[in-house]
Amino acid sequence: MNKWLAEIAGFPLGKTHVAGEVPFMQSTETNKPAGKIDMIVAYMHGEDLRWHGLEIQAVYFSGKGMTSEFEALRDDTREPPPYPSEVRRPDWRSSSAKRLMPQLEIKAPTLRRWGAKLAVAVDRPFFNAVGGTSHQPSHDINEGDIIWLVTRLERAVSGTWQLAHDQWEVLTLEDSKKRLQAAETVSRESFETALRSRLRPL
Repeated sequence: MNKWLAEIAGFPLGKTHVAGEVPFMQSTETNKPAGKIDMIVAYMHGEDLRWHGLEIQAVYFSGKGMTSEFEALRDDTREPPPYPSEVRRPDWRSSSAKRLMPQLEIKAPTLRRWGAKLAVAVDRPFFNAVGGTSHQPSHDINEGDIIWLVTRLERAVSGTWQLAHDQWEVLTLEDSKKRLQAAETVSRESFETALRSRLRPL
């Protein structure tokens, strides 16, 4: 992801550096770090320092732990990747609107003021769950605030599975938030119908 972001930003790879878990916020009471940016990809040349942040967002799953799935991916050589071995489901809502969106709302406006962008790395199913590829995707990093880096699983020559570049595009913070929310309030009638079916004696 770091090299991909450097290439998109036009940073010469020989003069590009990376840093992980860089403190971005601090407690007003203790002055200790209270929030970090996953990765920073930076170009340094003399006094010239240009950089962009990178957040890596995976999807959360509801159900049993994921260890067995990673073991199956490591050992399996068939197409397509093995089906999940346990009963669980990807929780797109928690991963996007509840987890990722607050990160973007906090970090992107500050980075925008500082003249930097925030990149977000997700996989293809995650990106599809929040709207997928735009009708006319922008590759101009000056047209938005968020650089979306989308990966996919593909089979390596060795036969193992690896992450590969799928696509990237630039969206504004506002358009990114609309995608991540992707929900609307139900009517009061629908809400109360569902409520009645769930009410139990205290």
